[in-house]
Amino acid sequence: MLNTAIVWFRNDLRLHDNEALTEAYQKADLVLPVYVFDTRVFDGKTRFGFPKIGNYRTKFILEAITDLKANLQAIGSDLIIRIGHPEEEIYKLAKEVKSSWVYCNRERTSEELNVQDELENNLWSIGQEIRYARGKMLYHTADLPFPIAQVPDTFTAFRKEVENFVSLREPLPSPVSLKMPDVIVDRGEVPTLSTFGKSEITYNHIENKMFIGGESAGIKHLDHYLFTKKLAKNYKETRDGLLGWDFSTKFSAWMSIGCLSPKYIMTQVQKFEAEVTKNQSTYWIYFELLWRDYFRLMGKKYGKRIFRSDGIRQIPLANEIVDWTLFNAWSSGQTGIPFIDANMRQLNETGFMSNRGRQNVASFLVKDLKLDWRMGAEYFESMLIDYDPCSNYGNWNYIAGIGNDPREDRYFNIITQARKYDPHGDFVRYWIPCLSDMADCYVHTPETASDDKIYKKMAYPRPILSLSH
Repeated sequence: MLNTAIVWFRNDLRLHDNEALTEAYQKADLVLPVYVFDTRVFDGKTRFGFPKIGNYRTKFILEAITDLKANLQAIGSDLIIRIGHPEEEIYKLAKEVKSSWVYCNRERTSEELNVQDELENNLWSIGQEIRYARGKMLYHTADLPFPIAQVPDTFTAFRKEVENFVSLREPLPSPVSLKMPDVIVDRGEVPTLSTFGKSEITYNHIENKMFIGGESAGIKHLDHYLFTKKLAKNYKETRDGLLGWDFSTKFSAWMSIGCLSPKYIMTQVQKFEAEVTKNQSTYWIYFELLWRDYFRLMGKKYGKRIFRSDGIRQIPLANEIVDWTLFNAWSSGQTGIPFIDANMRQLNETGFMSNRGRQNVASFLVKDLKLDWRMGAEYFESMLIDYDPCSNYGNWNYIAGIGNDPREDRYFNIITQARKYDPHGDFVRYWIPCLSDMADCYVHTPETASDDKIYKKMAYPRPILSLSH
């Protein structure tokens, strides 16, 4: 009798370097690929009432699923699609096809852990088991020089232990063929945005046009960034840019749902270093991939603590204010602080914000508005096209002073940052057109140049608080 393995695709929507898929086709005779749209995610709300997943990431995932299905069909297989709860839908499929195992890449944060634990219990009831693989990190945890519980609590200590002493594994190749079981199974269809009550996307900005979900689009983007335009050679100098597309890698969107493997990205960077140049910019891409690993390890080490108000350092905060008037001004880009508003409007209209922008708007919410940092973190969870729980909450812990940062009271002076990273106001003018006629010296502080009549003409709010200039 032939053995059948179900491969449960989660945040690993690719064929290349997919450990769970590789183990399944090596050890089983037949492989049934499955993806379940978890309604608790696609229809759910966060603690503060935001959609758990917004329009932009939903669209990106739908495109990725469509691409994964096509890529599986190209090697003689297909993708079974379900909508519901994975622990129930996969359990029903396991009974229907009489599989021997379910393979999946392990997730690390609480909601995902609960789902995989419940599925494991359901499978045990019919004599089947779930087999876990690791598919999201640059380095395998088994290769690290310390167990999870002893991962250093500062990134610098972690980096020094890893970058010069741990070898990077080669990415696993994509399977060239997969054989599915002959049993007739309803294969399901890729849902649409309207299935989950999401609005259609208006393609007004370059981010709307360039973020296309899927392994195929991710590999194409990586090749374009590295080898067509050779942008990696100047990445360290351009990475704090704000306006346009080419200033940063944008790899995070494809990595967040596993369309690109970090190991594959790094092997392509190494190829670039061999063929084009090796410099501080190419190192910095590795450096940021390493940060991503580190946040994931912190999520595993500290579990639910990354979501709590006192964070991984368990430092009670003096301010945990929930003020919806202030928050709504922040989230809608109506604070009267142009640099904050421009970044938030970009997020709301594209699902993307630069790293520099994220640090500033987060610092503003926590340190200037003195709001509960979790409101901002959950809003990012809802809106970001590249949302990853460990990276998102790790970064918010960091900004709030309760995470992996040895510096006390980290603060961003918003006006100083605006003048440094948007010196001529091009970014602000793009996202806030009513400020387009402001002189460079006033574009970040229009209140210093404008009286009430001009404000009414601009239809732009006065600042909700005064910042030092």
